[in-house]
Amino acid sequence: MDDGYRNTNLYQGGRETNQVSDDYRYQDGNYEGYAPNDGYYRGGDEPTHEEDAQSDVTEGHDEDDEVYEGEYQGIPHPDDIKAKQKKRAPAMDDEYRDRADLMAERMEDEEQLAHQYENIIEECGHGRFQWTLFFVLGLALMADGVELFVVGFVLPSAEKDMCLSSSNKGMLGLIVYLGMMVGAVMLGGLADKLGRKKCLIISLAINAAFAFLSSFVQGYGFFLFCRLISGLGIGGSLPIVFAYFSEFLSREKRGEHLSWLCMFWMIGGIFASAMAWSIIPHYGWGFSMGTKYHFHSWRVFVLVCSLPCIASLVALKFMPESPRFLLEMGKHDEAWMILKQVHDTNMRAKGEPERVFTVSYIKTPKQVDEFIEIQSSTGTWYQRWLVRITTTFKQVWDNVLYCLTAQYRMNTLMLAVVWFTMALSYYGLIVWFPDMIRYLQEEAYESQVKVFDEEEVSHFTFNFTLENQIHRNGEYKNDKFIGMKFKEVRFEDSLFEDCYFEDVTSSETFFENCTIISTVFYNTDLYEHKFINCRLINTTFMKEKEGCHLDFEEDNDFLIYLVSFLGSLSVLPGNIISALLMDKIGRIKMIGGSMLISAVCCFFLFFGNSESAMIGWQCLFCGASIAAWNALDVITVELYPTDKRATAFGILNGLCKFGAILGNSIFASFVGITKVVPILLASSALVGGGLLALRLPETRDQVLM
Repeated sequence: MDDGYRNTNLYQGGRETNQVSDDYRYQDGNYEGYAPNDGYYRGGDEPTHEEDAQSDVTEGHDEDDEVYEGEYQGIPHPDDIKAKQKKRAPAMDDEYRDRADLMAERMEDEEQLAHQYENIIEECGHGRFQWTLFFVLGLALMADGVELFVVGFVLPSAEKDMCLSSSNKGMLGLIVYLGMMVGAVMLGGLADKLGRKKCLIISLAINAAFAFLSSFVQGYGFFLFCRLISGLGIGGSLPIVFAYFSEFLSREKRGEHLSWLCMFWMIGGIFASAMAWSIIPHYGWGFSMGTKYHFHSWRVFVLVCSLPCIASLVALKFMPESPRFLLEMGKHDEAWMILKQVHDTNMRAKGEPERVFTVSYIKTPKQVDEFIEIQSSTGTWYQRWLVRITTTFKQVWDNVLYCLTAQYRMNTLMLAVVWFTMALSYYGLIVWFPDMIRYLQEEAYESQVKVFDEEEVSHFTFNFTLENQIHRNGEYKNDKFIGMKFKEVRFEDSLFEDCYFEDVTSSETFFENCTIISTVFYNTDLYEHKFINCRLINTTFMKEKEGCHLDFEEDNDFLIYLVSFLGSLSVLPGNIISALLMDKIGRIKMIGGSMLISAVCCFFLFFGNSESAMIGWQCLFCGASIAAWNALDVITVELYPTDKRATAFGILNGLCKFGAILGNSIFASFVGITKVVPILLASSALVGGGLLALRLPETRDQVLM
């Protein structure tokens, strides 16, 4: 290698602090001092290249057919330049060189590219292009936020529509996290091999298709499967979004604007809460086809929640691939064209269309991987696809293992612990808060129960609702129960003789140790399991109701929507503060400080014994913890090189979703039993993760490798 490559003097262009070699000093807007074979980009003052290497497609012309200064003029590919160098100087062919030497050369190339790319992005500026991409990727992130809330909002309605048991409800709540965990690892890894844009489109398409489909399927099994695959798609989009956007940002903008991007997760939560509040309680917003197919309001809500994903998918078709990724793949010309597009878009928006993109050549790293091109005549079509898929997944697996090599092992392990502890506490508490509020409501509801002892009723017609009552040792003879509802009603040690039940619906209603003689049940949902240790003598059940039949509009409690809405809204101050301070105080202090403050908020939950207190502490906890989430997203992007970035983010985000599954399961099991275990577990995890985060390397002054 040229000794000039190893020179690490200061880069004297728009910023004097950028570390690059003296071979590409930037003075007065021009890049000077490049040798034709140095592997770096040159300004418009360089000598004209050979005509046979010029590109008519990208060559710029004005009205007099003159070449613009700095326009791309068909500079040969870096591999072509190196081939000419090899002809002039004896060198060993790559196939005979040690792989370690090739990797060392690639790493050296990557370091040079990192500094050069930083300066190119600074020349392109931050403007209309980045803001357009910001909103497109923001919609994808918004879809992620929506997805986490969908199941929680539809469960109260879906459990009645599908007659879900407690175990079924729990599985439906966890299945989305399971899908997101698998999707983050799998699609995040593929994004480092197939491209950011392509894999993000695949992720969003999977999510949109199966989220849309889940609103129409009737059976619990199909609905569960659709939510699983939908979660797989949205889980894969998260690591790609941050890797994709970061590669269009300069060092000084990266921390702030990645933090602003995180606000779309909050917007997704607010959108889901508002839509649930305005749609689900309106049970009539649907239709039925016969007696088997029902499309209720909660299905309309699921359909509406797929809109951000669909909008992002459509808009993404008009955005380019990441040029940083293309350079890693050796696609110099495509990367140059995209960077020129970014530059020209921003300059036109700033009112400076005459500004010329001075970059004419960009360093591309040494290509070490062996790509096997399979001819169409080789084997059968499925054999060719099998080879391609196997090769791709082997490369993804190699990337996963690379994140655990000596160079990155400690950072990966520390980040894994921080991600896991943060997810265990945050997602566990996010589920625990509404469950605790619901438990407090149930306690208050049970305290108002009415008890009737030894009542005797005969020849009476019940055609109204009975709610929150206990009837003990009663006698009911020749009574009729017609067109009525039982809600939270228990009959204990009672006698029913010559009674008639017709068109009755019930919720949490049971008959215990009752004697039922010569009684007819017609078109009711009083099924066998609701009669506990009862004696049924000459009793007839005719035309039982199918499914679960309750007045959804009356039964839905809007408080769950209000709690989620306030929880999402409460992160707004934390988002703003973290965005403004991310590049000033650094990522490490942001993570450590946010997690420790969240632990303090969590500890004070011991004093929350009312609904309002629980809601208040939830808002404080969410607002304090969001800064740690934002900083984790930023530092994870910056700690890994471009060809491993999405893979590493996917692994860590997958571990995060595993922590969410554990947190949901553990915290939910202590609702109504004790507050001590959830609060101490969450606080301890946050303190431990926050202290460990302080040992991570600070990345705010590093270029994006």
